[in-house]
Amino acid sequence: MSDNNTIDVDVVIVGAGFAGMYQLVQMRRAGLSAVVLETADDVGGTWYWNRYPGARCDILTVDYSYSWDPELEKDWIWSERYATQPEILRYAQFVADKHDLRRDIRFNTKVTSAQWNNDAKRWRIHTDSGDDVTAQFYVMATGCLSMPKVPDIEGTDRFKGEVYFTNSWPHDGVDFSGKRVAVIGTGSSGIQSIPLIASQADQLTVFQRTPNFSVPAHNGPIADERLVAYRQDPAAYREEARHSGIGVPTTPADVSALEVSPQEREATYEEVWRRGELAHLLEPYNDLRISAESNDTIRCFIHNKIREIVKDPDVADLLCPTNHYFATKRPCLDSGYYATYNLPQVRLVDLQKQAIETITESGINIVDSAISAKEKTESIDFDAIVFATGFDAMTGAIVGVDITGRNDESLRDAWAHGPQTYLGLMTVGFPNLFMITGPGSPSVLSNMMVSIEQHVDLITDTIKHLRTSGIDTIEPTELAQRRWVQHSNEIADLTLLPTANSWYMGANVPGKPQVFLPYPGGVGEYRKICDEMVVQGYLGFTLTGANGTQNNDGVIRPLKPDVQEMLSIMAEMALPPLETMGVEGARAFMAASGANMPPGPEVGEIIDGTLPGADGTSLDYRLYRPATAGPHPMVVYYHGGGWVVGSATSDDPLCRYLCVESESIIISVNYRHAPEARFPAAADDGLAAANWISDHAEELGGRPGQLAVAGWSAGANIAAVTTQQAKLAGTPTISGQVLLNPVTDVSTVRQSYIDNAEGYVLTTPLMSWFCDQYCNPADRLNPKVSPLLADTLSGLPPALVITCEFDPLRDEGDAYAEALAAAGVQVQHLQCPGQIHTAIPAVDAMVTSEYARAAMADALRKFSSAAVGH
Repeated sequence: MSDNNTIDVDVVIVGAGFAGMYQLVQMRRAGLSAVVLETADDVGGTWYWNRYPGARCDILTVDYSYSWDPELEKDWIWSERYATQPEILRYAQFVADKHDLRRDIRFNTKVTSAQWNNDAKRWRIHTDSGDDVTAQFYVMATGCLSMPKVPDIEGTDRFKGEVYFTNSWPHDGVDFSGKRVAVIGTGSSGIQSIPLIASQADQLTVFQRTPNFSVPAHNGPIADERLVAYRQDPAAYREEARHSGIGVPTTPADVSALEVSPQEREATYEEVWRRGELAHLLEPYNDLRISAESNDTIRCFIHNKIREIVKDPDVADLLCPTNHYFATKRPCLDSGYYATYNLPQVRLVDLQKQAIETITESGINIVDSAISAKEKTESIDFDAIVFATGFDAMTGAIVGVDITGRNDESLRDAWAHGPQTYLGLMTVGFPNLFMITGPGSPSVLSNMMVSIEQHVDLITDTIKHLRTSGIDTIEPTELAQRRWVQHSNEIADLTLLPTANSWYMGANVPGKPQVFLPYPGGVGEYRKICDEMVVQGYLGFTLTGANGTQNNDGVIRPLKPDVQEMLSIMAEMALPPLETMGVEGARAFMAASGANMPPGPEVGEIIDGTLPGADGTSLDYRLYRPATAGPHPMVVYYHGGGWVVGSATSDDPLCRYLCVESESIIISVNYRHAPEARFPAAADDGLAAANWISDHAEELGGRPGQLAVAGWSAGANIAAVTTQQAKLAGTPTISGQVLLNPVTDVSTVRQSYIDNAEGYVLTTPLMSWFCDQYCNPADRLNPKVSPLLADTLSGLPPALVITCEFDPLRDEGDAYAEALAAAGVQVQHLQCPGQIHTAIPAVDAMVTSEYARAAMADALRKFSSAAVGH
């Protein structure tokens, strides 16, 4: 005790819900002093406050329960599949009593502010009681859905009747018998409460801004067959949940919704509807979350269910969500919600067509949204208004406290443009501040109990590690935090989730930055990531103590998520290395693989032809012409394939893309392949093709004098060599060069050949095999093989050089870009973190590399513009 009004503890915990209660248990077990600060007068958190009619959890209570105390499995038996708020609150109270938690909880105590003292290495937390608490560690256990959203409706304070908020319902309940009631909002609390309010009220008017998806809960005692696995081995069942997608044991699907017959799909959805579990709504098919076309199948199924239940077809249509895909907002579970609209005393007002003009002393005025004339205003009188308007989710309760970190920066200011966290656990500038299920963690996309326990265990283990290691503070690094936020958003962008204006995006709160708040990669994957972070010495954190500072800067998931997924699929296939297939086998395999790739965009015209190679051999080409009126700039494109595999059509999707996006004629040319035609055949064919195309520009529909070259991998090597040879020969004139992952030095001894030797499709052994097929060791110092070794690079046309982080060719590509710049060449060097050698050509397959493809097209446009200006 430092003074009469200040308590000193090891850990201060804000919130006595399920997260804060378990955190207190773990602090005690670790031998640390802790105090919990709680605004309410009892435990329970959200289940203390949310007492509105029909309030229930939406995860089966057998799953929505603690696993850390095995005795609870026997001590507490849930009465229903989805327990009501009173039962869940009694459960929380039972746990608090059993573990004597209340003696370390300060009830009726609200945190008003918290400041970090960098000299003392402690937090000072101020409360509305006038008492302060100081602690080395500060844990926010305030919950994801605990800060009510203030209704943004004119006249809210004017109404003289009864006003209720679902998130702060009177503890002694409300009787609506004989009353005229308005419910504003049809989110989860609205959908759960409306049937019960309708059963009492003489008149119920529901004001709906956006319809929501809901499926029947089929509540009642949980069926014995659903409990077989749990009863057989509760510990194994819980462990499976910890490594599942959303924190409930499920079986991931391996088939698309579009791969089965409509009849089979309908039967499957009927079973999902009958089962009534959120955890299984997206389980039947593997693409419901990522494919709009597949998602439409379940969306239409639920629309049809609504139309079967609701007798008035106009009302049914209003209840069918059409502005978002299924599960892009959290779906609801209900008990007779849709059937409620068949009752004669229930009216639905669509706020998209009839907006609330104002709330008056006696009711609500609505006006036709298309007509603002006063005679179109309708006044409806009410005895009570219920606001089911939801929460300022994920961040509201955290930034609602005035938290000040290092350098007197407030957390509210630090998150002004959206929350920035590392792992949803901590944030830069706020040492020793932990957030349980904070933004950037699975949280609301999961069974919260599983996510809470995982975070509490991680925080506890971290604090124990710091204490035993003599470390005073822990804080994320800027790089780790930035890349985590990016990683989380990139996963979301691979799905349909960001397409909805949901509270996942903060869209329900006016003025709130719209960023995707939870981590969408899954509970099991997130746990794996956290475990890896710890194993790697708290990667991404800076730790300071008496022995100095330990900066473990780094990125926990450096590969882009779609790249990681593709590599995982390939690893499961256990394919033999390409270099072991022999030349013909490798060619056949690559051709078959290419045939399974997305085709790329449609172009105006495709023409296949031949042109003469350097020795007169006829070489295939494919010309891609834009749909726009010509003539167009022209680009000679050289395909990848290690000088051994590939053809004029093997990079077809990328050529189509470049044609459409750059509005250029792309001519993909073949060249003689090794080992049948070894060096310098490919290099000489590259120059011969460029000369022929330049000479036939008008005939091909191109603009003379506007010729660029582009290529990928070995094709980029040929493009670079062609540009150098054209300068030496004085023909053709080349306006620019786009080099994607170019081979520029075939020594294969650079660090990237070591760092990225295996596991990223193009391997060091494969690259060595390609080089051996193409040229002899004595040839490898020749600039026509290794353009980086040219006597001079000055005078070459401008270049875009793209390199990928996880590519054996990375370092030589980087070196070529640097050498070009040093020689005075105008160079744009685009380094692509998290990408591999094969990602960028994968049009419509690798989403996270789209920016690199766009950069290629943009460079080609600029080259042609510069050529015209010149």
